Amino acid sequence: MADGIVPASQVRPQWTGAEAPLRKPWTLPACGLAVFHGAADTPRLSHYFLPRLLWQGKRVLMLDGANCADPRLLERLARQRGVPFAEFNRQIEIARAFTCFQLTELIMRVPQLLADFPAQVLIVTAFPELYYDEDVQDWNARGAFERALASLRRGASPLAIALFSSAATFIPSPARRRFFEKTCTAAVEVWRFDVGADNRLKLVCTQSAPRLRETESLTSGGAPSRKQ
Repeated sequence: MADGIVPASQVRPQWTGAEAPLRKPWTLPACGLAVFHGAADTPRLSHYFLPRLLWQGKRVLMLDGANCADPRLLERLARQRGVPFAEFNRQIEIARAFTCFQLTELIMRVPQLLADFPAQVLIVTAFPELYYDEDVQDWNARGAFERALASLRRGASPLAIALFSSAATFIPSPARRRFFEKTCTAAVEVWRFDVGADNRLKLVCTQSAPRLRETESLTSGGAPSRKQ
């Protein structure tokens, strides 16, 4: 996906479902666990949710398992919205994880991290695909994944938690194939990134709080366009 940003004024959200949702596009639930998934660069799309959150004065804790956090993109998003980058940067704390065990450790330490950096939003990238690492034995990966998912479930009451995943682009071992399914089952909302006929990103809701399998698609505002 290209780094260019399409101004929201040039995009009009359009819904093809029976009725529009209560939330605006490119926003998170007030609390609870939401999953956003799609192509290999989906974790990077987490950046485009940040401006609205930070503009609202919310603090964001980001556990970056995809190693996708990009200060240059954050600086550009701040500049385009007329917000000093230093102020923008003070509202987000980023911790990186390079293995599934490090990500599990960070997730389990979220209560302690929040004590030092009170945040209302938790973003986690590369969940659960970081647990697909072939260098990690199945039973070790499964144990780390289950502990992490249990911790995310416990933390989903006071927090808005968003998981950004490209799991669909991986072929995990048979023992790990249900990791993504279990992650979605734990979520109140599941959204899929698609590319429309106009070459713009769309968000398609495939699961909402009542677990209704209705498909509601929107053309997202403030999203990057995709090169041919």
